[in-house]
Amino acid sequence: MAMRRLLMTTVFLIGWSAAALPAQDAILPASVIFATSTGYWQDDGNAPDVERAPTGGESVANPEGKATQRHGYYKLFAVRQADRTSKVYLQQVAQTETGPAIASTVELQEISDLKPYITDIRPENSNGIIKEPGLFATIYLKTDPSAEPDGWTVLIDEFGDITVEKATN
Repeated sequence: MAMRRLLMTTVFLIGWSAAALPAQDAILPASVIFATSTGYWQDDGNAPDVERAPTGGESVANPEGKATQRHGYYKLFAVRQADRTSKVYLQQVAQTETGPAIASTVELQEISDLKPYITDIRPENSNGIIKEPGLFATIYLKTDPSAEPDGWTVLIDEFGDITVEKATN
């Protein structure tokens, strides 16, 4: 009886400890340190994606050239580099019949050129995706690890023009 109890306890503990191990298949890479989804975009299906030399985005435009209305939201995220600084990227995410699809991805060179230490990225509000065209978000960064963070705004107007500038109070 004692042997059976010992065997059952061992099996239980092995099963419990295996279940407690972290998953090896990461959904989000560890190098992505901040991300926010906000804003809204729409077009007739033939408009260009974010106009900053997209790198690696998959196209969701209609290949037959038929104009079909597209819409979606923006995603802004920071990716930590080996030197602890970050690069910042902007994505257009299209809402498709099969779910979200990346329409374009571009690096925000104005931020990445600063070799920043990103401390936060915040949307204009926390009410979720807004139904007004455009985006407004603030990136908090340091160019010196011991300095106080500065705010930089990323603004996309209703025409899709992107402005990245140091925030003013």
